[in-house]
Amino acid sequence: MTLKKVVVLDRDGVINHDSDAFIKTPDEWLAIPGSLEAIARLNQAGYRVVVATNQSGIGRGLFDVSMLNQIHAKMHREAAAVGARIDAVFFCPHVSADDCTCRKPRAGMLEDIIARYQLGDAPVALVGDALRDLQAAACVNFTPWLVLTGKGRKTLTAGGLPERTRVVDDLRAFSLDFLASQPDG
Repeated sequence: MTLKKVVVLDRDGVINHDSDAFIKTPDEWLAIPGSLEAIARLNQAGYRVVVATNQSGIGRGLFDVSMLNQIHAKMHREAAAVGARIDAVFFCPHVSADDCTCRKPRAGMLEDIIARYQLGDAPVALVGDALRDLQAAACVNFTPWLVLTGKGRKTLTAGGLPERTRVVDDLRAFSLDFLASQPDG
């Protein structure tokens, strides 16, 4: 049996700079230095990179799915420019009050990823900057990795991280540490 090699990333605060006012246009989407190169490093090691992101700005009426697609098109273009590939983007458009199953910290998006990639019990790392990312990872037995970019430092200070959470400075550090810890790394 071939080992399924998938890494799941949150978007805002992990790949790109976050904003309390939301990322509402392609111009507002700015990659964190080294993040796209980190994705390229994961790809070169044979990993598919999948994004799982809460996008409540849609539910709040701040932007629509068409604009989100334009933002993601920019992300894909900039990734490709450095030899990186993001295999898929899963998103939740809901606000907390919608009580959906896809919004992190619930595991709906991650369960969809497991089904799409037929992951079964394959070991999967999830990288996030917020407690809800790590909690969702723990729900499906993914290994949670906290980056200290975005909301990461506040998340670390607040504590209450799920068991097995690994902490790294940024996505670049994750890619190096994660790949070095793999049997074929």
